[in-house]
This record gives sequence, structure tokens and C-alpha cells, in this order.
Amino acid sequence: MSRHAKKLRDHDINPCLAETDATTKCMNDNNYNKDMCTDYFLKYRNCRKFWHGIMMQRKRSGVKPEMPSAEERKKILESMGKPY
Repeated sequence: MSRHAKKLRDHDINPCLAETDATTKCMNDNNYNKDMCTDYFLKYRNCRKFWHGIMMQRKRSGVKPEMPSAEERKKILESMGKPY
């Protein structure tokens, strides 16, 4: 596995790992028919938008690291409910 692929599988780097896996599984299960996986694509896109917004907010506030760790993200989601 390449270094880039390993980074994408890291829970601290990729906040939407579960959505990525669900989308991939749907595509595999439905013979790569994108029409059958529209809901999964939307969940993934909403997840990326949500965490990008959090990251930009933290960057503007000078918070490091800009992307919260997996543990911080879990607390954020528990406090908000799953917003996506």
C-alpha cells in the first residue's frame, strides 16, 4: 500500500473514512452502477463539506492542528448529533 493510500486510511487524517468505505462497498455490491449509490455519495460529500468547514474555522482561529483528531471529532459529533 502506498504512503498516500495509508494516509487516506488513517482515522486522524480522513474524517470520512466510514463514508468512504460505505461508498466503496455500495459500488462493489452494485457492479459499479453509480445510480444505485447516490445516497452514499451524498453522505460522503456532506461529510467532507462539514469537516472542511470545521477545518477552515479552526484555521481562521489559529487552532493547531487544523483538522481535529479522531477523538476530538468523536466528541464534536456526540455533542451535535451526526450533522450529515
